[in-house]
Amino acid sequence: MDKCYQMSPIAVVHSPYKEKFAIPRQPNLVTAAHGKIELLLAANQHELVRDIEQHSHLWLVFVFHQTIERGWKPLVKAPRLGGNVKTGVLACRTTHRPNPIGISVVKFQGLSTVNGHLAIDISGLDLLDGTPILDIKPYIPYSDCVPQARSMMAPEAQKSSISITFSSTAQQQLAHYQSQYANFELLIRQVLAQDPRPAYRKRDLGQQEYGMRLYDCNIRWQINADICTVVSIDSV
Repeated sequence: MDKCYQMSPIAVVHSPYKEKFAIPRQPNLVTAAHGKIELLLAANQHELVRDIEQHSHLWLVFVFHQTIERGWKPLVKAPRLGGNVKTGVLACRTTHRPNPIGISVVKFQGLSTVNGHLAIDISGLDLLDGTPILDIKPYIPYSDCVPQARSMMAPEAQKSSISITFSSTAQQQLAHYQSQYANFELLIRQVLAQDPRPAYRKRDLGQQEYGMRLYDCNIRWQINADICTVVSIDSV
């Protein structure tokens, strides 16, 4: 086929995830993650969202805007296979795709405004801040849910055995941000419970230190064996 299809974003995502690292690999694994979808240009009209409250969840069709330049390959290393085994790009959900398009189902939380534009409030998102949205569709349970479906590669959500603690410094800093960011502690705990380390680093037994951005905070944390300690929470 020699046709090209030009598409323009109708909205942009406002998310607590300011960098790709630590974003959950699937939606609704971190329920404390709340965000907004800011409708843009011709889509910034109440008519487009009339009756949207009749749906508890929404499908988002979006662009992997930060992976486009890296291109794609027919074989990729899937995290669910340990990060060293390659599988077909169309057999997994890698962000590096022939066309950089993704889909995600999120929970509808209401309507509001942001930057003077109409916004859709959502939760359970797994999207980077600034992600362009191409389309929004209602999630229809009777057709979108397939109870007998199976995935041998990812039969269920991965479970981590790590326990999460906060240093005394991090506890004091957390108290400062709790009023600014609702459920901030829960968000941090849920994100870290997914064990966002690269698959190959999970085999290291020594102490490891990482950083991640949530909202406008840089969160430093260490993992030693199965103990994850949040060391500090600082403004970016």
